[in-house]
Amino acid sequence: MKNKTYWEICIDINPVCTDILCDIIQSEFDCEGIITAEEKYKNLELVETSENTLKAYIISDELNFDEVQNFFKTKRQDLIDRKIFNQDIGTWNIKINKQKIVDWSKKWKEYWKPSKISDKIVICPTWEKYEAKENEIIVNIDPGNAFGTGTHATTQLCVKACEKYMQPHSKVADVGCGSGILAICAMKLGAVSADAVDTDETAIETAIINARINNENKINFQTASSDSLSDNIYDFVFANILHNVLAEIMGDLKRIMKKGAKIVLSGIIEGKENIVIEAIKLQNLNIIEKMQQKEWSAFVVEKPL
Repeated sequence: MKNKTYWEICIDINPVCTDILCDIIQSEFDCEGIITAEEKYKNLELVETSENTLKAYIISDELNFDEVQNFFKTKRQDLIDRKIFNQDIGTWNIKINKQKIVDWSKKWKEYWKPSKISDKIVICPTWEKYEAKENEIIVNIDPGNAFGTGTHATTQLCVKACEKYMQPHSKVADVGCGSGILAICAMKLGAVSADAVDTDETAIETAIINARINNENKINFQTASSDSLSDNIYDFVFANILHNVLAEIMGDLKRIMKKGAKIVLSGIIEGKENIVIEAIKLQNLNIIEKMQQKEWSAFVVEKPL
């Protein structure tokens, strides 16, 4: 480690492409940490953010500015050519700064504070302290390397839908559970049990730990496969996945829903709603509500009786 150098790469982006850019960086660089937004909170309210600049912290003896800039410009053009997004995704221009050796795997925690993500739910990092106010429910989360801190709009839309539409004592499924945050929230809001699946084994390990932290022992976590949930049917389902995956698995999602059950379909970027709507109609499911937060959409859908 002493022979290595830390580099900070600052990239100008539209936040719509944050998740995909994070995946690119983590797969192509020796990345110790990524800061997607430096946020300041006051009384649980976000008062300042730098979400138009992503910062990645890379270990490398040397980084050539021109080579790195060309790499990101090529990846940006590839996304445009594939029509992943319908809007400007930012310039992806970069700045590179040499940094002192810091444990960036821990440094990012300084920027994540307790946040109220719905009428009732407050997400609190395990290393922070927070006293619940009247009618607030605290969910303690340490996301590890899994998706799901509660700060992303797609997660918040799911929790808001759960508060509004999930009936007490519901049996819940969480498809693409990440850190386990949605299944845990559902249990806190009155579900009787939850089954949660993800394709990432590391995410499952993290989710199990988070369930224990919150004293929720009626959540069954497992690695996703084609028949992970096929033997069960559910009253309420979360599916917080990219729009193209939602469209591909809509038939499978319908099969695990009881008659009259509701599902919240989230992770849909602005401009891609029609892809999901067509899949919903193809399965003869009914859209109850479209929810919107920033550039992200979610649909609450019901299976007819």
